[in-house]
Amino acid sequence: MTSQRRSKITPERELELYEAALDLLRESGYEALTMEGVAARSRCGKSTLYRQWGTKPQLVAAALRGTRCVKLADVDTGSLVGDLRAAARAAVAGAGRDTALMHALSHAAFQNPELLRALRENLIEPEVAAINAMVERAVTRGEIAADNPAAEFVAAQLMGVMRARPMVEGRQADEAYLHRFLEAAVFPALGLRATSRVTSHP
Repeated sequence: MTSQRRSKITPERELELYEAALDLLRESGYEALTMEGVAARSRCGKSTLYRQWGTKPQLVAAALRGTRCVKLADVDTGSLVGDLRAAARAAVAGAGRDTALMHALSHAAFQNPELLRALRENLIEPEVAAINAMVERAVTRGEIAADNPAAEFVAAQLMGVMRARPMVEGRQADEAYLHRFLEAAVFPALGLRATSRVTSHP
């Protein structure tokens, strides 16, 4: 797990450091990224970066998480249908211009166990936990049965389809696509009924 931070920086400065790291990633890729380069780009001491994040993989993972506009843990619409639709919107917003970057990082992660661990701890596990929490709230509200066998696969389905469509069809999984996927595959398996609000077929 990420070590406890020992230095104090403002949220605004933290965001500047994140943006510097991501800009360098977009320009040169993960392998060429260095803590020294981020320090130079952001005009801060290299020691600050090491005290704050410890390693390059932890900085990269934190930057990706810290620059996301919507965090799934903040989503709670009062219904599972609403939560999953909001999660789909957040997933599309989070992908944004960095879809290619995320694919490149995914490839690098399988060559670098430390990076893979950092991405899992900072990005994947929190998002899986947030989606699982949506499902658990739905069980508590009585929207779905506690023993519904599809419940454990919701996170894998929603996150997996984001990665699958570019490989299978050569197109990104936009909001319209994700809504159709929820309507056709996820909601029926959970015993939920909902009418899609997005009907376009890009």
